[in-house]
Amino acid sequence: MNADERIMALVRAFMCFFGILGNTWLAFHFLPRSRSRLRTNDILFVNLAISNLITNYLVDLPETLDAVVQWTVERKFCVLLNFCSDVSESSSIFSTMFITVYWHQKLVGSLKRGGGAVQMDKLCLVIALLTGSWTFAIIFSIPHFFLIPKDIFNQSDEKCVDEFPSQEAKLGYEMSYLALANLAPIIGIVFASIQIAVTLLQNEKRIRNSTNLFTRGGKVKTKKTPELTSRTTHPNTGNKVQEQQVVERSTGKSISSSGNQVRAAKSVVTVAMVFLICWLTHLALSITFTFYKSIILSEMISFIGATYTCIIPYMYLHGLKKLNCSCKG
Repeated sequence: MNADERIMALVRAFMCFFGILGNTWLAFHFLPRSRSRLRTNDILFVNLAISNLITNYLVDLPETLDAVVQWTVERKFCVLLNFCSDVSESSSIFSTMFITVYWHQKLVGSLKRGGGAVQMDKLCLVIALLTGSWTFAIIFSIPHFFLIPKDIFNQSDEKCVDEFPSQEAKLGYEMSYLALANLAPIIGIVFASIQIAVTLLQNEKRIRNSTNLFTRGGKVKTKKTPELTSRTTHPNTGNKVQEQQVVERSTGKSISSSGNQVRAAKSVVTVAMVFLICWLTHLALSITFTFYKSIILSEMISFIGATYTCIIPYMYLHGLKKLNCSCKG
């Protein structure tokens, strides 16, 4: 192993380690402690973490060890590697799309419709969407069980390459997979991210003014009900103070809730931007690799996928204020 190969192996080892750490951290923080605390947000983030951990443990880790140990590749290893790679990649992309769409709905519901329930708050709907995405990923990955040649030891250019019966069948399969499992989710993420960004820009000034007014101790105008007005005009000043404290606490909670949702939405938009950079590059390289086989292109595609699964959990944890060692959910 030369110096360049050692450096690449070391980089992949660090990415694999931090990917496992970050995705385990993400799953731990959002794993519901009881059935009563089960929420859509938790299910989506745990599903994303599981998808990425499959990549970390069953794709990145074996490839990292193979770069160091240089073991003899068997057909079963190649089948498992290619199957897990496509399943986890597809599930991770769809999970990112569902998270982006969910937070788009939550932000619009909070800032435009008074914080009402949104469609993706329904657990049955989210479970159905995730089940469909996993089913799709598994169905599209099943051909790997039949396409890995038995004489893989005779391959000199690259390991674990599928062997299609014809070039037309290969192009049809790979283009269908890229269009349905990459391009379609990317379009959904772009659309939802643009809507989130527009909503943030339209409401950022109002949220900032409300937050600054409250933190400076200014008077917050609230509509008083007749009952509240009669209480505040009572000679007993203690009641007036209590009523004012109740209003301030409720206003503070409302502003804090809006601020947390805005922070979470901003993190989702940031993740979406990183996602687009990674997966648009990944898509372009994959299309190129379909027509022009190259070991360098294959390594770049693998490296981009590993980069995404490594840094995304930390970005989500930071945006949702979960990047700490607290055991509280």
